[in-house]
Amino acid sequence: MNDLLPPDVEEFLSWMASERGRSVNTLAAYRRDLVGYTAWLVEQRATLADVDRGQLDRFVQQRRASGAAPSSVARQLAAVRMLHRFLAEEGTRVDDPSADVEGVRVPAGIPHPLTETEIDRLLAAVVATDPAALRDRALLEFLYATGARISEACGLSLADLDRDNRLVRVFGKGAKERIVPFGRIAAAAMDVWLTEGRQHLEPARWARRGDQEAVFLNLRGARLSRQAAWAIVKKYGERVGLADKLSPHVLRHSCATHLLDHGADLRIVQEMLGHASISTTQVYTKVSQERLWAVYRQAHPRAEQR
Repeated sequence: MNDLLPPDVEEFLSWMASERGRSVNTLAAYRRDLVGYTAWLVEQRATLADVDRGQLDRFVQQRRASGAAPSSVARQLAAVRMLHRFLAEEGTRVDDPSADVEGVRVPAGIPHPLTETEIDRLLAAVVATDPAALRDRALLEFLYATGARISEACGLSLADLDRDNRLVRVFGKGAKERIVPFGRIAAAAMDVWLTEGRQHLEPARWARRGDQEAVFLNLRGARLSRQAAWAIVKKYGERVGLADKLSPHVLRHSCATHLLDHGADLRIVQEMLGHASISTTQVYTKVSQERLWAVYRQAHPRAEQR
């Protein structure tokens, strides 16, 4: 597939970066989706200037018929809609052909968190005391304690940490800032990493200023990447037999679910996780209710009697 995009699309992506503050990862996803869309337009002998609603409806139908996941089709359609809205607002077109295109319904998935016992097993799996292990322990504790996304943890800088008050400034989607607390155990792991481990991974000369400010470093002294952080989580998940259930996002799910299990207010959890909508956070209440019923049915002697 040709990755070259029409100038109007490149202008749109530049606008999303400069005016809307979209992250590098988000822009990369938009680019992939729009490369696929513009390639489809070429196949249909259509252009951004003359594509109509009927063609866009067929585009969505063909994407769904190809076996693509509903979430993937919905994401691509969202990118296409934003592009056409931009073109209309900029006067490149007088209309927006995507305005009335029917959306793609994405089934609401229920997260599958680890149990508190499984979390304990995972965090106890880091037993070594070399610098990399100290980092790994701090990373795992931090992800579970804060419910941070893996990209948010990797993007942390030293100035974002308030270790005295056990608070961290996190930059989420759309560069939105939030302040999140973390507990004593996570704080202790972070302190050991920052005072006894991190300096051993610092290079003689920093390649980039952003690396020097990073909380989590790789073995070459550069900022830890999302892929490397994912591999760390997977490594310890395999060690304790949780590889099939574990990902960085599962730690986020687990944090949210366990907070609600222990009586946290839904709005507080929403703020902590950086959810734009309370409905996103409410998914975790379903998880808690299901777990409550599972325990009840198993434990109550008359729960299943007829």
